[in-house]
Amino acid sequence: MPHQILPPAGAPRVLAVAQLSNSLGDGAYYVTSALYFTRVVGLSPTQIGLALTIAWAIGSVTGVPLGALADRQGPRGTAVLLALATSASVGSFLFIRSFVPFLLAAVLYAVAQCGLAAARQALLAGLVEPSARTGVLARLQSTLNAGLAVGAALGGLALRHDTREAYLAVFALDAAGFLLCAVTLLRLPVVPGSAARAKGEPRLAVLRDRPYAVVTALNAVLLLRMPLLSLAVPLWIVERTNAPSWLVSALFVLNTLAVMAFQVRMARDVGGPRTATRAVRRSGLVMLASCVVFACSAAGLPVWATVAVLAVGAVLQVVAEMQQSAGSWQLGFDLAPAHQVGQYQGFFGTGVPVARTLGPLLLTWLLVMWGVPGWLLLGGVFLVAGLAMGPAVRWAEAPRRGAGNCATSHDGPAPEGLAADTP
Repeated sequence: MPHQILPPAGAPRVLAVAQLSNSLGDGAYYVTSALYFTRVVGLSPTQIGLALTIAWAIGSVTGVPLGALADRQGPRGTAVLLALATSASVGSFLFIRSFVPFLLAAVLYAVAQCGLAAARQALLAGLVEPSARTGVLARLQSTLNAGLAVGAALGGLALRHDTREAYLAVFALDAAGFLLCAVTLLRLPVVPGSAARAKGEPRLAVLRDRPYAVVTALNAVLLLRMPLLSLAVPLWIVERTNAPSWLVSALFVLNTLAVMAFQVRMARDVGGPRTATRAVRRSGLVMLASCVVFACSAAGLPVWATVAVLAVGAVLQVVAEMQQSAGSWQLGFDLAPAHQVGQYQGFFGTGVPVARTLGPLLLTWLLVMWGVPGWLLLGGVFLVAGLAMGPAVRWAEAPRRGAGNCATSHDGPAPEGLAADTP
């Protein structure tokens, strides 16, 4: 892995190793799980889709209480327990042979994953200076993509053999990866839990924070770009263009490599609410351009021209993805009270399961059924969400600024620094 992708030594690098340890197995799991559950377990695609929809819906609502648990009990211990729970859920897939146990294991997996994401963010907040968090997260994202790419290649070997033993090896690898993640997280310093709630303070304060809810909702809309490249664009290429089917894989590889190479650079100028809002606004504009370009690929051009148009659309899409990621990371932290980062990050992170749950159905209907008008409408939605983020952030900042919260006042480039390694 290139040195510029690695976080600085200390807690960020330990977090990166933990990220890498579970992303290798996840990459292999993502490319093989559907075939394993259909060919080996014998579930139907409908059963798999139903179970995963239910699981991620439940996971999305448990992120907040699990994040609050990390705030109270300390994020390191909570993250370790949730990593172990994820390992156990993946390991249970090795023994599942019917729908109901699969549903229960999928729910445990989704709940543990959503809670682990919130606890990790709270852990990072306790170990990394506010001005450095976006830069560290950018490197963690690059590490994640590198692990997923290598893991996907390992999963490809399992697909080539297409045997029960090969698929079981993938699940064992993923379970072991989360176990190693838990062990790695234990190398980090203990971050103490927050003090008891003030009198009159609600247990889950984020649920009453309407400005933060609006910011989270707008971010969820922008996260609809997640199922775009994995589902909508492949269906669009096959059903609406004359491009070869191999282009689907090529565009996925292009996206992965671009994030690995340029996410850190994209995040360098994001260091506060103003620069974060600007990055999100630009991402909305670039996503509009990407949607317009993708729509043009159905114009009946020569095959080579269609391939070129789709490649341009994919490049614009990944640029918008990196801008939106950097901006949203900063906003998710800056607008959260320092003693409630876990529950706020748990709430902010609900955009991911929401996009994964609703995005496939919405984008399939909008793009495959509507065609070019659907692309233009989707681009307009991205643009409006990006532009609306500025007023929403100013609304969310107002009470914090009045309370003297200096965490949102810094707005320079994000350096790479660490808080003290001892709490």
